Amino acid sequence: MGELSVSRRGLLGGLTATAALGALSACDADPVVENPPPVYAPLDPNSWDSVRQQFLLDTARAQFAAFVFASPPSDVRAAIAAHREGLDRDTVGYLHSREENARQRLHLAAAKYLGGSADHIYFTDSTTMGLGLLYGGIALRPGDEVLTTEHDFYSTHESLRLRAARDGVTVRKVRLFAEPATASVDQIVHTLAKSLTPATRVVAVTWVHSSTGLRMPIRAVADAIAEHNRDLPPDRRALLCVDGVHGFGAVDAGPVEMGCDFLVSGCHKWLFGPRGTGLVWGRPEAWARFRPAVPTFEQAGFAHWLGIDPALPAPSASPGGYHNFEHLWALEQAFEFHAALTRRRVAERTTALAGRLKEGLAAIDGVRVITPRSPELSAGLVCCELKSMTPASAVSALLAKGIVTSTTPYDPSYLRFGTSIVTNEADVDRAIAAVREIS
Repeated sequence: MGELSVSRRGLLGGLTATAALGALSACDADPVVENPPPVYAPLDPNSWDSVRQQFLLDTARAQFAAFVFASPPSDVRAAIAAHREGLDRDTVGYLHSREENARQRLHLAAAKYLGGSADHIYFTDSTTMGLGLLYGGIALRPGDEVLTTEHDFYSTHESLRLRAARDGVTVRKVRLFAEPATASVDQIVHTLAKSLTPATRVVAVTWVHSSTGLRMPIRAVADAIAEHNRDLPPDRRALLCVDGVHGFGAVDAGPVEMGCDFLVSGCHKWLFGPRGTGLVWGRPEAWARFRPAVPTFEQAGFAHWLGIDPALPAPSASPGGYHNFEHLWALEQAFEFHAALTRRRVAERTTALAGRLKEGLAAIDGVRVITPRSPELSAGLVCCELKSMTPASAVSALLAKGIVTSTTPYDPSYLRFGTSIVTNEADVDRAIAAVREIS
């Protein structure tokens, strides 16, 4: 254990560096956690019934809104419980004995799932926190432009509005299509590409639109932006920043394959990770243009502050301070859970169920499916409207029939379903029948 770790542990524990030296042996010992959490039925990753059995969700209801604020599977719940008990029994000892190793393990698990290196990833509490940190921290000057779309969510639009109000940055919104159901890859890419200007420094888009279920062709967008950037110096190139929350854990693609510069996501939606967890992934060249606003608690920051290492640390998007560590550390088990299922099989399952649902809804008189039918332009979200009632009324009517859905928080608002690893074919067919009854 080096001087840096001792100093950092002393500071984080509310102790002086000298006191931390005396307490080092106690900090390094792994405390014994009595009364371990109960053992759950083992996961068979080849059985979707076994996957459903890992959750506490009420299967008497068809859970088409589970992605909103996920219920985690059994291994994640067990990890949360074990970490919480350890912290409750010996807060400082458990924190100091586990924090460093748990953070390293989590970074490695996330990098294995996402692709790229472990040091490309920083953890936050939510997508909104990640977007706020990212769009508030990218180095921009007055006159620089951020290009976003009319289809993005409040968190992106508001983060950019706050940045524009602070620094005089221009934010411009473009409409990529008139109707999502008839949108095409060529139309989306062409419209966005022709909207780029010499002043564009950031392109802010969403992977899967929570408003309509349309999945943006991020790889094709990235290629168009790369062509725009080809003859520009590095500091004048447009960075492709993606709100990935409704694709992350549902689509078989990572940021490396997609070609984006930054990917921001919560981990408590389609990944079914612990609540209050999220991340920001970025390429090294993109992180070089980022300026953090919240101090990190990583070792390099403390080394600089203490004078141990005079070099300024690399920018970090991980906000310091104490967090819900029992949830953050249990995120490792969420990545392991999805690794066991494989990203490909989860995506195929999600897409197949969504396709079945879209086909069934489209065959009902008085129902208009908003989400593109093509798997290339959709994922697990399926949005529709009923001529007979408002989306909110439809949610209530379906809930009375045991179908849990949601509405999109936009104008116009739609009835929204989410097919995922906690739904099955019987749920889909039941939902179709229920919509037919209320239409």
